[in-house]
Parts: sequence; structure tokens; C-alpha cells
Amino acid sequence: MARLQNKYREEVFPQLQKEFELTNPMQVPKVSKITCNIGVGEASRNAKLLDVAMEQLANITGQLPEVRKARKSIAAFKLREGMPVGARVTLRRERMYEFLDRLICIGLPRVRDFRGISANAFDGRGNYTLGIRDILVFPEVDYQKVEGTMGMNITITTSAPTDDQARSLLAGMGMPFKSR
Repeated sequence: MARLQNKYREEVFPQLQKEFELTNPMQVPKVSKITCNIGVGEASRNAKLLDVAMEQLANITGQLPEVRKARKSIAAFKLREGMPVGARVTLRRERMYEFLDRLICIGLPRVRDFRGISANAFDGRGNYTLGIRDILVFPEVDYQKVEGTMGMNITITTSAPTDDQARSLLAGMGMPFKSR
């Protein structure tokens, strides 16, 4: 079992139940899934970039990513409907906790000039999204294969009904939010 999963069960779960006065254990918020997305806008001109993005996303998450295709044609970007434009992975259960643990303990502290992540990036329904400008903060990435910088979006979906409950959940799990 993942270290972060144990922390949730033993420390965070009882703390949230007490903090929000929840009598039913099914009401206590939990992380339900994490979605990692790498957008490769240049993939229409250079197909090799998409292959590199897929390989690196698989290295980071430990799961094979799916190719995302354009939904609309946009002439200004020389993009046609159905062209590959990115890669996405949805993590659940043990892999989700392992990834979140690596993100909190290894990935985020390696970001240059890191002072914490914004506590305002919640969507109003208890989900949190953050962007990483360069995937090289993860030690699994082979930096010799990545040309230039490649960013990644990470969405943490929780079962929390409000942003306050989700913020308490993620803070309890160790997410380094900026102090206001």
C-alpha cells in the first residue's frame, strides 16, 4: 500500500471527519483520480514530439497514455480535426497515490524558485488543477530525449463538495500551498 494512502487513512481521514463534523464516513472527501495531460501543439508539424511526450508521460506515471486528437479544425494553427495534439493519462487507486506522493515530495520541490502552489486554483467543485512548466522536475524523465521545454497539466479530482473541504484534504496530504 502506498505511503500517502496510509497517511490518508490514519491521519487525514479522522482529521477531516472531525473538522467538518461529518457523521457518515462516506461523506469524508477523498482523492478519486488524477489526470495528467501534455499538450503538444507542434505535433502537427513534427510527429516525433508526440512520441517523446507519450514516452515521458508513461515514464512519469507508470501507465500508458492515450493520444488526444483535435476536436475542431483551426486554420490559424494549421490544425485539422482528428490530428493528434497531446497525450493524457488518468490515474486511480495505488498508482494515483504513488504519483501524488512523488509530485509532493520530489517534483514540486525541484521547481525553480518554488514558494508553494496557489490555493486559488480550485474549480468550485473541489477539484484542483496545476500546471508544471517543465516535466524535467520528475527524475523519471530522460532529459536527453526532451528537446526544449515540455509542460504538463495535472488535475486532482476529489469527492469534496466544496473547495474548502478539498483544500483541507490536499493540505492534510502534504500539498505545499502558499501561505496567504
